[in-house]
Amino acid sequence: MRSLLAVALALLAACDAAPSAMAPDTAPTALSDCNALAFEGADFVVCTAVPGTHRIATALASAGGEPYRGFSAFAAAEPERAARVAFAFNGGMFDDRGMPIGLYVEDGRQRHKLNRAKGAGNFHLMPNGVFFGGETDWQVLETDRYAARTDRKPRFATQSGPMLVIDGKSHPRFSADGESRFVRNGVGVDRSGRAHFAMSEQPVSFGTFARLFRDRLHTPQALFLDGNVSALWDPQSSRMDGSVPLGPLLVVEKAAKGGA
Repeated sequence: MRSLLAVALALLAACDAAPSAMAPDTAPTALSDCNALAFEGADFVVCTAVPGTHRIATALASAGGEPYRGFSAFAAAEPERAARVAFAFNGGMFDDRGMPIGLYVEDGRQRHKLNRAKGAGNFHLMPNGVFFGGETDWQVLETDRYAARTDRKPRFATQSGPMLVIDGKSHPRFSADGESRFVRNGVGVDRSGRAHFAMSEQPVSFGTFARLFRDRLHTPQALFLDGNVSALWDPQSSRMDGSVPLGPLLVVEKAAKGGA
């Protein structure tokens, strides 16, 4: 009987101790800035930038130098910034040299003007758009809407196309699930001001990709960044894609404590 009593007391002690295992100071840590997400039978990685927690910037080349063409060259050239990186993506379409073909603003300085020309390719699948902002305010707008603004002095901006979501609706020229399938990445801003960057882990249609932003990430405006050259740098998971040369980069840094 004494042995049975001892077992009962041990079980009671374990039950009493259980709540302390979930005390606030030992609670599970928050999710990473980048997380896997399944949608419509496809796998995606979604990274979220939060105003006040993160700072978004564009990066192209070191002063007077050639474009970085990738995350590793950026990290080698700017180690102090690299140490603050939460995540980074390729940031818009570019030419053979890696130079942007649309609007590009870095640290408040315009390095390529807004491109409103007609042409072939995804960039010209109108309407295309611009992702831009300052320290804590980020937006995606159609190119014509951006051009109509009178306060066009962003700290960063990159133009790409096509738009994925416009005022809560998919791009009018997307079919529900077209035959064109590529690895794709894009960015959208939700109504609380958070910027969601997403990349598919396998080829998907424009229709599926647009619905990801519209129905799952709830971004009323979203912009396609690129297709087969889609790349992610996520230091938290030790991931740095580098299989193809890139152009402009969108670098999301951890905001300094006590200020931007």
